[in-house]
Parts: sequence; structure tokens; C-alpha cells
Amino acid sequence: MTRTSNEVPESAWFKSSYSGGNETECVEAAFDDAGASVRDSTRPHEGRFHVRSAAWSDFVGSLRSGQLR
Repeated sequence: MTRTSNEVPESAWFKSSYSGGNETECVEAAFDDAGASVRDSTRPHEGRFHVRSAAWSDFVGSLRSGQLR
């Protein structure tokens, strides 16, 4: 995982379906060829981090299988 300052177009970000329904628990992600960038949608300009494709795939797989909640 790396903290990144690379520009990601605003149109590339989408809200995670795993985010809470209220306005205080929102995670957004954007994808590129190398992996996924992740940020807090309530503070989008305060930073984000980037994970490689394999790590993102493992993370999503763990969510889907119920290993993470």
C-alpha cells in the first residue's frame, strides 16, 4: 500500500457498496491499470492511498467470503 498524490479524475471515483448508509462512513475507490486508489468521501482532498491489483483482489475476496465484516 502506498500513499499517493497522483491525480485521479473526479469522474473515476465511485462510492463503495460497503459504505454505511449515513454520510459519515463513506469510502470511495477509483481503478487504474496498477490497482485501486481509496479515499474517504467525506474528506476527499485530505489524501488517499493506492493498493496494487492483487492486494485489492484479495481484499474484495475476503469481503465477499465473509472473512472481513
